[in-house]
Amino acid sequence: MADWYAEQTIGSLPERAARQWGAREALAFQGRRWSFAEVDARVDALAKGLLELGIGPGDKVALWMVNRPEWVDAMFAVMKIGAVLVPMNTRFRTEDMAYVLAQSDASVVLLAERSGPVDYLGMMREVAPALGARPDPRFPCLRHVVVRSESAPAGATGWSALLERGAAVAPERLRERAARVDPDDIAFMFYTSGTTGFPKGAVHRHRMVRNAWDHGDRMGLTPADVILMYLPLFHAFGFIEGPLMSMVRGARQVLSETFDGDACLDLIESERATIIHGFDTHYQELLEAQGRRPRDVSSVRTGICGTGMSSSIPIARRARQTFGNLMTGFGMSEVGIGVTFSFLDSTEEQCVEANGYPGSGYEVRIVDPETGKDQPVSVPGEILVRGYIVTPGYYKRPEETARAIDADGWFHTGDMGLMRPDGHMRFLGRYKDMLKIGGENVDPMEVEAFLVTHPAIQACSVVGLPDARLAEVAVAFVQVAPGHTLSEQEVVEHCRGRVASFKIPRHVLLVDEFPMTSSGKVQKVKLRERARREWP
Repeated sequence: MADWYAEQTIGSLPERAARQWGAREALAFQGRRWSFAEVDARVDALAKGLLELGIGPGDKVALWMVNRPEWVDAMFAVMKIGAVLVPMNTRFRTEDMAYVLAQSDASVVLLAERSGPVDYLGMMREVAPALGARPDPRFPCLRHVVVRSESAPAGATGWSALLERGAAVAPERLRERAARVDPDDIAFMFYTSGTTGFPKGAVHRHRMVRNAWDHGDRMGLTPADVILMYLPLFHAFGFIEGPLMSMVRGARQVLSETFDGDACLDLIESERATIIHGFDTHYQELLEAQGRRPRDVSSVRTGICGTGMSSSIPIARRARQTFGNLMTGFGMSEVGIGVTFSFLDSTEEQCVEANGYPGSGYEVRIVDPETGKDQPVSVPGEILVRGYIVTPGYYKRPEETARAIDADGWFHTGDMGLMRPDGHMRFLGRYKDMLKIGGENVDPMEVEAFLVTHPAIQACSVVGLPDARLAEVAVAFVQVAPGHTLSEQEVVEHCRGRVASFKIPRHVLLVDEFPMTSSGKVQKVKLRERARREWP
């Protein structure tokens, strides 16, 4: 019997969506709106411009801009002509950018001139002063820089000029190129955040279309839905749940340039958004903004709230009380979104204290990282994933690929989790985040969950600090709740007699905010660095 899923390319999705939902609204951004047919036309216009630049099949095209319609155009246009999309983290700066441009063999950079105070064009000039006008030995493949601005600087091509050049390309030429793209070709590369060493490019094929379709089924997503997308599109979460999901399922996408709790709540109310997503940090800010000035959020039907960790459970529970039937799941750049996913009829406990049931086409194991043997139900171990969407490897990083993917095709995530008796998996955190204090294993998230029971503690993050006697001690970074005061000693006293002595933080540092990744996760590597500076 034939497989239910007909393989297709990501670049073909706008054309398919235009045939199916042509006049329906596909995209809204800052008061402007486009139908599916109009988005398809925008994608084709840019794709023809890229053909005129000489972009060939397999060429790497870096995309460095915050969320905006041109991001969506470029995403599909690059893959429609068989080139490889390289989404760039908008928090990257000159050194990060230079590394990824060189490592990815990018031949083109598409970027916005600036976003608010961030001068992306200025940083690009620091990285490559010639802006692609002449060969640079550091970036031997770089040939073109395309800037979304009114007037392009010397050595670069302006966005409007690129579209004008593309207007001369015959539609038949674009159709012929698109027809040559194979669903098994490399489509894009997600570069990991680089919090431990240099970023790695996780290679993916066009099979991500099926990934979106599958968990769109879990959410019951239809053309009647409205997706509010404030997550960064360069990140797997935003990439899949925003433009890819919209084109696959026909839902309207409301795009926000960045995440701001108040602004996003206003959009939920005005656009009647039915789908929202995020990690606990996003929902924490949304809840606080809603508490300050309530809006009508009754339109929200469901969405994903990344949870499972002890510290995120209270926020996930409050988020469901405010926004309704939020679901949960587990995924990462290397394996896609929805490795595990809850159901619309999952219980609240399953949605806030677990991370869902394995998705279609995925296999999940929990193993002892020392022996490689499967762990019994409810016993923590490393999460291993195998399936059709798992990356075949990291671009030009064979050693890292061999360490991550074993001979049987299992991807070793480096994450800790357990399989529950109900078949749902629970994500517990990164193995490297676990503390070893005087021979005792300490889960930092357990300590964090206890600390936030103090009424003056709004949020906290616990990391390890090397210690000559105990090997490691806990350090707590604490954010004080508005209207409260707190001392470091009060935090320690809150723990005494209530948790094991080895779990009590040796040091406490009060902070106004935490260093965050662009996807809304606390950068614990930076907290560890700060702890080492404070207590050398």
